[in-house]
Amino acid sequence: MTTRAGADAGDREAPGEGYVQSLARGLAVLRAFDGDHPRMTLSDVARRTDLSRAAARRFLLTLEALGYVRTDGREFFLTPRVMRIGFAYLASQSLPDVAQPHLQALSVAIGESTSVAVLDGDEIVYVARRATSRIMAVSIRVGTRFPAYATSMGRVLLAGLPDAEIEAYLARVELSPLTAHTQTDPGRLRETLRAVRADGHALVEGELELGLRSLAVPIRDPAGTVVAAANVSSDTISSSAEDLLGHLAALRATADAIEADLGDQAR
Repeated sequence: MTTRAGADAGDREAPGEGYVQSLARGLAVLRAFDGDHPRMTLSDVARRTDLSRAAARRFLLTLEALGYVRTDGREFFLTPRVMRIGFAYLASQSLPDVAQPHLQALSVAIGESTSVAVLDGDEIVYVARRATSRIMAVSIRVGTRFPAYATSMGRVLLAGLPDAEIEAYLARVELSPLTAHTQTDPGRLRETLRAVRADGHALVEGELELGLRSLAVPIRDPAGTVVAAANVSSDTISSSAEDLLGHLAALRATADAIEADLGDQAR
């Protein structure tokens, strides 16, 4: 996986005359800040975005003037205003609002954490969640991102892509071993995605984090395209794989209910 925040923009060919490189670089500066890098010096930002110090300084000062970044004189850090960008997406989508009550009902019924995520590039992004307990070392909330290849929802979403897009994904993504159980062989992952497509669900055990098990199914739009995934997750101590698969029918019913509501809104 790419670790430099600027690589997304830098590694892609500009799409045409309308491409604004300065905007792409400014967004790369925003993306450079994350959970591992909440505060950075000018040199840190320049290094993580592959920008010169002078260019990084101009973007940081612009973002500071707009209220998205602050500085203590040495380090820069994001302000809560950046959340408006993410919330603008959530507010413009019906999926989170539609999914949340269904996730709540399912979680109460089965006593497990439930989530809905969408595919954003090579990662999944959580857009709705109902947690019963903290089952990972990191806290999962709306906006949390994980590599698609190591998650149940990611595999459901990848399996829903056309074959050509799956092949492009496998060609460009570094399948890093997040645990000793993570699938890192592209050929094996290709076969796994084919099985997920045929079965209509994905079960992942200990590949994202040891002790975590999750089961996911697709959520489709009225045209039948996979647009999101819903999952049930648990720790490996309190439940077995068979226990989690026992919730498959309820999880599929929840996905069906979300799809029906999305269809009603579309009409």
